[in-house]
Amino acid sequence: MAWQNRILRVDLSTGTCSVEPLNREWAESYLGQRGLGTKYFTAEVDPKVDPLAPDNKLIIATGPLTATTAPTGGRSSAVTKGALTGAIAASNTGGMFGAELKLAGYDLLIIEGRAPAPVYISIRDDRVAIRPADTLWGQSVWQTEPWLRRELQDPDVKIASIGRAGEIGVKFACIVNDIDRAFGRSGVGAVMGSKNLKAIAVRGTRGVRVHDPERFRRAVRDTEAVLQPSPVRKRFTVRGTHNMMDVTHRFGALPTRNCRDVQFEGVPAVNADAVTRPRRSDGRPSLVGNKACFACTIACGRVATIDPTSPLANGDDGHGGDRARYRRPSGGLEYETAYAFGPMCGVADLDAINYVNFLCNEQGMDPISLGASIAAAMELFEEGAVTRDDTGGLELRFGSADVLALAAELTAHGEGFGADIGLGAARLCAKYGRPELAMAVKGQEFPGYDPRALKGMALAYATSNRGGCHMRARPLLHDFENVTTDGKAELVKTTQDLVGAIDSSGLCMFANAIFPPEHLVAMLDAACAGDWTLERLYEVGERIWNLERQFNLAAGFTRADDALPARVVNEPARGGMGDGEVADIGAMLDEYYALRGWDAEGQPRVETLARLGL
Repeated sequence: MAWQNRILRVDLSTGTCSVEPLNREWAESYLGQRGLGTKYFTAEVDPKVDPLAPDNKLIIATGPLTATTAPTGGRSSAVTKGALTGAIAASNTGGMFGAELKLAGYDLLIIEGRAPAPVYISIRDDRVAIRPADTLWGQSVWQTEPWLRRELQDPDVKIASIGRAGEIGVKFACIVNDIDRAFGRSGVGAVMGSKNLKAIAVRGTRGVRVHDPERFRRAVRDTEAVLQPSPVRKRFTVRGTHNMMDVTHRFGALPTRNCRDVQFEGVPAVNADAVTRPRRSDGRPSLVGNKACFACTIACGRVATIDPTSPLANGDDGHGGDRARYRRPSGGLEYETAYAFGPMCGVADLDAINYVNFLCNEQGMDPISLGASIAAAMELFEEGAVTRDDTGGLELRFGSADVLALAAELTAHGEGFGADIGLGAARLCAKYGRPELAMAVKGQEFPGYDPRALKGMALAYATSNRGGCHMRARPLLHDFENVTTDGKAELVKTTQDLVGAIDSSGLCMFANAIFPPEHLVAMLDAACAGDWTLERLYEVGERIWNLERQFNLAAGFTRADDALPARVVNEPARGGMGDGEVADIGAMLDEYYALRGWDAEGQPRVETLARLGL
C-alpha cells in the first residue's frame, strides 16, 4: 500500500506510452522518489552516456508518502545524469506537481529517447498523450503554464516545464513546476530540453491508499502535535529560509564575492528584515506573504514583488516582453537565492536580487549555480582573465546590480557572454585558464555555506554524489557549535544516510529539522505494508548512497573528485568564528571512507556491497 504499484513509461523517440507494474522488491529496498528512481535509472542507463544524448533517461519519481496527509508529503524527484556534472542527479521539488502525478496513479514517470520536434506530455489518470509543443517552444515557464491550462481546458492541471534556458542547454537549467517551485540542481532542465520535451501536464483523480488508515491518522496527528508548536516551524513560517543569512554572516560562513570573503557588509540591505521594510516609493515591503506546498503546514515559501518604479519593472525587456510582468507577486527570496545574487556577487540591491530570482523562475535556471557562475565571471574579469572584448563590453564587476541583472538575462537567452556563463562556473573558469576560481565540487557550484568554518559541511560538499550540495547531509547544527573536525565524519555519513531515506519517502527535509525521524518511521510503517524501523530506514539510505556512488565511479569519478576548491583549502577565512580557518578535509575523508566500508580510493568494498544487496 501507499505505492500506486504502477510506472508510466514514455518513449519520445517512438511516440509510445505504456504502463508497467512497479517492482515491489525494489520499492521495499529503495522506498521511492530519489532511491527508487535511482535504482530504475542505474538499471537502465549506461554510466558513460552523454547527459544530453537520447539514451540518457529522465525519471520523475514520487515517494510512498507523496500525496498523503503526512506533513510536507508533496515531494518528488527528477533523476538523471546531470548536464552540469556528468554525475548522478536527483533534484527534489515541492509544490503540487509530484502529488498530482501520484494521484494520477503513478509512482514513477520514465522518459526516454528524444522527440523529433518539440512536444509536451499530457497525463490525466489513464489517458496519456504526447502532443505537439511547437507553439510553446521559445516561451517562458510563465507563458507555458497558462497556455497549457487553456489548451487542456483544465484550470487545475499541474505543470512542470522548462523555459528558454532548458531549450538552449544552459548547463544549470532547471525544471520549474507550479510557476515558482523547481527540480533545481544539476542541470535536469537541460536534459529535458535535449529531449525536445517542453512540459508535462498532469491531472490526477485516483487517490492514494495507505496500509492501515487509522494507525496512519494517529501517526500524522502525533507528528503534527510536535510540528505545530515548534519554534523552528514558526520561524520557517514567518521568515522562511532567508533568516539564515544573518546566521552565516555572524558566524563567518557567508560566501561573499566568489568566496574571497566570508562576511558581507551589505547584509542589512538584503536579509530577512530588509524584505519586510516599507519601500520609499509606495510604502509597501518586498515580501507580501507566504505559501505552502502540498500537505505542508510549515509554509516557508515566500511571495514577493519588486518596486513598481524600478527600471527592472518598466519598459521593454529587450526580448519582446513588457517588464510590467515583474510587478506581479511571485515566488520570493529563499536564503540560497538571496545569497547567490547578493553576497556572492557583492550586490546589495534588493530589487535586482528579486528580479534575477523572478527571471530564474520564468526561464528555468538554478539560482545557486547562476549566482556562483556570475560571481566567477566577475572575478575572472577583475583578474583580467576575461576582457571587455570577451564580454561584449560588459563591465563584470562585483557589486553592480545592473551588471547582475544583465548577465542573468544574457545567460537565460544564451546571448553574448551569457553563453559562457551558462556553461557553469567550472567550465567557464577552465575555458579562461583559471579553473581554481570555480567554487564548485564535481562541477556543481556549492551553496551559501562557506566550508572553511563549517567543517562538517566541508566534508558534505566534497562527498556529495551530485556535486556541491547542502541538502545531502545535515551537519549544520553541530558545525555552528564548534569549528573542530571531531566527530564530523561520522555525523556526515549518518545524516547522509538519513537524508537519502527522507528524500525517498515523499517528505520535505525541513520537516526533519522539526520532528525526529521516529515520526517518519511511524508514518511509513502505517502507510506501507511491512515492518519499518529506524534501523531499516538508515539502511535504505545507506543502500541508496552506495548505489549512487557505484554509478559515479563507473561514470569516471574518483577520489580526486571528492575535493574542495583550492581557495577554501589554502586561503584562510577572514572574520567570524572561523577566522584563520581553512577547509582541510584530508583526515576526515579517510575516516569517512572507513566508516562507509570503502577502500582508501573510495571504492565500496565487496563485503559492504554484499551487506546492502548491491
